Parts: sequence; C-alpha cells; structure tokens
Amino acid sequence: MFFDEATIIVRAGKGGNGCVSFRREAYVPFGGPNGGNGGRGGHVFLRVDPQLNTLVRFSRRRHFDAGNGGHGGGKDMQGASGDDLYVDVPAGTVVRDKRSGEVVGDLTQEGHTLLVARGGRGGRGNAVFKTPTRQTPRFAEKGEPGEERTLAIELKLIADVGLLGKPNAGKSTLLARVSAARPKIADYPFTTLQPNLGVVAVDRSSFVMADIPGLIEGAHEGAGLGIQFLRHVERTRLLVHVLDAASPDPVVDYHAINQELAQYSPTLATKPQIVVLNKMDLSDAEDTLELIHMELGDDCPEILPISAVSGQGVRDLLRLLARRLIDIPIPEPALPVLRPHLEREDTRFEVVSEGEGAFRVRGQEIERLAIMTDWASDESMERFERILIARGVSLALEQAGVDLGDTVYIGEVELEWR
Repeated sequence: MFFDEATIIVRAGKGGNGCVSFRREAYVPFGGPNGGNGGRGGHVFLRVDPQLNTLVRFSRRRHFDAGNGGHGGGKDMQGASGDDLYVDVPAGTVVRDKRSGEVVGDLTQEGHTLLVARGGRGGRGNAVFKTPTRQTPRFAEKGEPGEERTLAIELKLIADVGLLGKPNAGKSTLLARVSAARPKIADYPFTTLQPNLGVVAVDRSSFVMADIPGLIEGAHEGAGLGIQFLRHVERTRLLVHVLDAASPDPVVDYHAINQELAQYSPTLATKPQIVVLNKMDLSDAEDTLELIHMELGDDCPEILPISAVSGQGVRDLLRLLARRLIDIPIPEPALPVLRPHLEREDTRFEVVSEGEGAFRVRGQEIERLAIMTDWASDESMERFERILIARGVSLALEQAGVDLGDTVYIGEVELEWR
C-alpha cells in the first residue's frame, strides 16, 4: 500500500532544572551561591532522506520525543543539553500544523532540515539571582517543558513528467516500456493503486516519469482514487495525457480529465500537456485518431499516435518530451519555513474574565515564567510576584476587577489572588 499521508506527534525535550547550591570550601565561611543552570531540551527536526519515497514508516510509529536537558549542579556546573531528534522524511513532504492547518514547511531537496518542535529552556541556578541586596538566594528555576505539536504530513511526488488518463488507458504499460519501473499491468480498470516512478533515458537526456492512477469523473471530490493522488501531479513540469483508442469516446475522456484537473486546482489546468492516443495496434485505431482530430480541432492541434505494447511512436514521444522539458524551467524549490533557534519572545499579555471570581492571564512570556517558577519556594514565589508587578500584570488584573481570594490562571498554573 502506498502511504502518502500521516499524522505524527512530536515532543521536544524538557529543559533541566537549575540548581540551588552554595560554596562550602574550607576557609570560606560565607561562600556565595554556585548553583548551575539546567541544559536545554532537545529539538525535533524533520530531515529529507533521498532514500525514502513513501511515509510508510509513520504507519508503525507516530510519537517522536527528543531528549531532556540535564539538571544544573553545584560549583556552577551547567546541565547537558538534551539530544536533538532528527526524523527522516522523503523529498516532497509538506508539513502542516494539525490544529491550525498552517503550512510549517515544504521539504523538497536533500539536505533540507526543518525545526518543528523547540526544546525547553534550562532553568537558571541560584547563582544567577545573586544581587547586592540578595546575597544568598535559595531558589532556582525549573526547566521549561518542550514544545509538543501534532503534525499532518503529506507527500507530493517530484517528477518531470506525469502520465494522466482514464483507468486502463495504458499508462503503466507505457512507463514499463520506457523505464526500469515494473508497475502492475492487467486488463482491467484500477490495476494501478499507487503512483509509480521511473527514470527515462533518451539519447543524451534523462527525466523522471510518474504513472498516476487513473482518474474518473468526480475525482476532485474523492471519486475513485483521484483526490488521493491528484496532489502528486502538482509538482510535475509536463503532463502526458494518455487517451485510449479502445474507449467508446476518447474525446469525452479528454474533456472529463481536464475538467477534473481544473476543479482540483487551477494551476494544474494550465500545465503544458502532450496528448497521445495509445493502442494504435488495434484494427480501428486509425479511424479513432481521425475522429479525435476532427472533434478536438484547435483545442488539441497535435496528437501523437503510439502503442505502448508494440513500441510504435514511443521513441518519438520520448524525444519530444526531452525537447519540451528543456524549454520548461525547473521550478524554484519551495524553501522550508525554518524557525530560528533564537527569536524575540513576545512580551504581550491579556487578562480575560472566566466567570465570577476567575481570571486568566494569557501571554507567551508570562506563561513561560509561571511554569518555570518553583512554587515550593517562598523566595521563588515572591520573585514571581515582583515580575507580575514589573510587567504590569497585577495592575491589569486589578483593572479587570480581581479581588482577594479570586482564582487567577496563568498557563497551567492556578493561583489564589492575595
């Protein structure tokens, strides 16, 4: 079975906790704080592996976790950073955030690497919090949890030429004749249940050809196998529209396929096409060819007669494809949307009433500070209270109507206002 869609859950590593420690050497009776910082959690990356061509590995494994950061130690020892995790995907993988639907990245070339989940920051040790007025801080920060995201990934095959046509038009037979690919071939519709790729060599040129499973009317809405595989046509530079000389009405087939392309994506409808009439070895194929010329007229001025079984006209088709590809520029690769390792943290916040006696504070920075606060330490709690005042959060809560005993939620932390 061909796997071209998957949902995975990635979880970056948690940052290590900061350490509370003091110098205890001989002859240093009042040694200061020397607690080290925790290490950052490991990041999760997606990376293109040119050896892969499907997403089948994600049918067996959906959860991917990076390593946690090490805790800080005494003597100002920094915790080790967590191990980064690299998840290999095939070229042509589009990554979306499952919740928002936002495209996170488009991995099209070997070497493309995309950061999809950031490791949590390590907590700072008590040595960082020493000031002239606070000589012996007895608190440290906890490590920040790593990001967790659910990603929808889909594969869009990358090929130079795509074969289109109704089921049983002979696309797989053509691919098998011109390349080393060996797709399943049989005399019944929907023999091809997955896209097949083959490398075609003609004269001194070579290109990649993709056999797309047959399309039927309503494919853009999911009929048959169409919508499952139409995405694979989007990255091709040139389309070969294969008509079947044995079909009751190849002209109707031609218009039906093009209509499905236009309804699925206007971009597909504008891709250059070469129309071929296959199965010219049949007795009445010449009459069918003449009828198609009369019916299509200016819509399709050139139709190449071929027989994928006997090889008639196939060499001429390949040479034409090679010439046309020279004139069609290779599209610029869609560079992945990389998230930089260091980005300015958003300090904005908002206060929202959640009913009588309950308020929620939302904001990237304030939520991170809340979750990294050690609530078992009175000094750490007092520090967070000073942060609320300095950031203007306390004033905003008072203006929103907070009162003694009310509940204030900041991220996953629940506080009683006092």
